[in-house]
Amino acid sequence: MEHQMLKLVELTLEMEPAYRQFLADLERERSGMAQRWLFEHANEPYPELVTKLQDWSVGKQLSKGRVSCSTLFLVDDDGKILGKVSFRHELNDYLRKIGGHIGYIIIADERGKGYGTIMLKLTLERAKPLGLERVLVTCDEDNIASAKVIEKNGGVFENKYYEGENPVPTCRYWITLKQGSK
Repeated sequence: MEHQMLKLVELTLEMEPAYRQFLADLERERSGMAQRWLFEHANEPYPELVTKLQDWSVGKQLSKGRVSCSTLFLVDDDGKILGKVSFRHELNDYLRKIGGHIGYIIIADERGKGYGTIMLKLTLERAKPLGLERVLVTCDEDNIASAKVIEKNGGVFENKYYEGENPVPTCRYWITLKQGSK
């Protein structure tokens, strides 16, 4: 991993082959986040998806209940997509309880290599210019790897949230972006 140059990028039209491979990698997943992304976007024409994600990042074309969100992809120096992160620029009631500002996934074959920690660190760097003092990052209680990623990036555990639909409690962590905030 030390020789890799990792970047966090928005999708471009030129990335379609790498994105199609990313979808194929996600299809082998059974995790909720992978399945939600596939359900929402797998059959969408690629140029429309690129435009939609660009619009969402600036608060345009948002459906009810959605907030401005930057969707970024962790790419290695060969152009392979290793993971995806959704960085929500603000919180609504649902995100304040469960989803948080940042949600991420690393493809199964690339887990355990430190990519999640790097991806979250790069996302936090992108969050600072938005003026947020801190961000909420959540994970399911049984997702020990994600909890470690959050904690390595300065996440401070606040509490667990119990949602009737989800049998697993959501662990809520805050990461401070600006000094002097709580």
